[in-house]
Amino acid sequence: MSPELISILVLAVVFVIATTRSINMGALAFAAAFAVGTLVADLDADGIFAGFPGDLFVVLVGVTYLFAIARANGTTDWLVHASIRLVRGRVALIPWVMFALTGALTAIGAVSPAAVAIVAPIALSFAVRYGISPLLMGAMVVHGAQAGGFSPISIYGSIVNGIVEREKLPGNEIALFLASLVANLVIAGVVFVLFGGLKLWRQGAVTTSDGTTSTGKQPPAGTSTGTGASTSPAPTAVLTRDDDHEPGTRLTPARIATLVSLVALVVAVLVFDLDAGLTAITLAVVLSTAWPEDSRAAVGQIAWPTVLLICGVLTYVGVLDEMGTITWAGEGVGGIGVPLLAALLLCYIGAIVSAFASSVGIMGALIPLAVPFLAQGEIGAVGMVAALAVSATVVDVSPFSTNGALVLAAAPDVDRERFFRQLMVYGGIVVAAVPAVVWLVLVVPGFG
Repeated sequence: MSPELISILVLAVVFVIATTRSINMGALAFAAAFAVGTLVADLDADGIFAGFPGDLFVVLVGVTYLFAIARANGTTDWLVHASIRLVRGRVALIPWVMFALTGALTAIGAVSPAAVAIVAPIALSFAVRYGISPLLMGAMVVHGAQAGGFSPISIYGSIVNGIVEREKLPGNEIALFLASLVANLVIAGVVFVLFGGLKLWRQGAVTTSDGTTSTGKQPPAGTSTGTGASTSPAPTAVLTRDDDHEPGTRLTPARIATLVSLVALVVAVLVFDLDAGLTAITLAVVLSTAWPEDSRAAVGQIAWPTVLLICGVLTYVGVLDEMGTITWAGEGVGGIGVPLLAALLLCYIGAIVSAFASSVGIMGALIPLAVPFLAQGEIGAVGMVAALAVSATVVDVSPFSTNGALVLAAAPDVDRERFFRQLMVYGGIVVAAVPAVVWLVLVVPGFG
């Protein structure tokens, strides 16, 4: 058995063990890098660590540190309440507010699971309270997170664009961002129509306790939410005057400073081309110094499992590169003889595995493996990378993925077994349909 084949099989074993045994894939990948690098590729420690993504480590730590502070001091809660206030009783707009909010959070640097973890509990509470299907609300939250997930300053965007740059592939940050944004926006629109959105729209606006909105009715007590659950008795309005006095809706000096910091991060990266990770860490340190009581636990809330995952998988990919496996595998895919078929297979591989494992881990492995295949020039690199990215992330609605599991866990007062089955069926439909569609739209036009 060739060394290249051994290294590919070890990578497959890493994915299987991480999926079935709930072990962090990054930790497994570090162990695999050590074993394969030492025993198969005859690499020393320096050779193994050559693939460690130091720049992405700083990005991951920096932005999750900043958002941990934002969550600790209530800034994210304020953002949610402010967004809800904008709909002024229009129940049908609440899912779209949640879509836009999670999209904005991931677009400016929040890790996708972190954004879902922030928004999903409030979104699902509103779903039960106002007769919105939890499946509709959960899907809108997850697709919103993925819609903003590939902005140039986002975690996913930084990862994919960094890989593209290191592999010397043609890249287009805006095209990648728009591909994910449009794909998830279209899916969200379909989900909204199919799972009760039009009924909510016909319902109109509910009347708040302060009389600020006009027509429409609340669903009666006990109305089905679409998952076997019922709305709570005598649901109240979307917004009451008392909400302005809740602690989560007041702007404090710490929250104002945090909002300024988030804006400063966007400006620093997009306008002045500063490093997102170093900028985020600097802003987080400033906030921690000014309000240590809010930031004391923030370091512990950095997304260390995600950091370990990304760094471990990319370090192993670096070992594959050092020993020539990437070139070998890419030539094998290209050897199929039908480039479009090979591209479609890669998209489905990314979607299927990602539905049960980490999206970022899959992207970190698949894109480098496709480099020699793309180097042949028959398939456009920009479209192919975008198709792989969308295929590997849009399936995060699966209840086996982190985002899907967060939605399932956040739904109150529902039949969880039924909700789980609904998420699983919906996730299966997405896995079956989306890779073929993005391949047709993004890859086929660039063929030849």
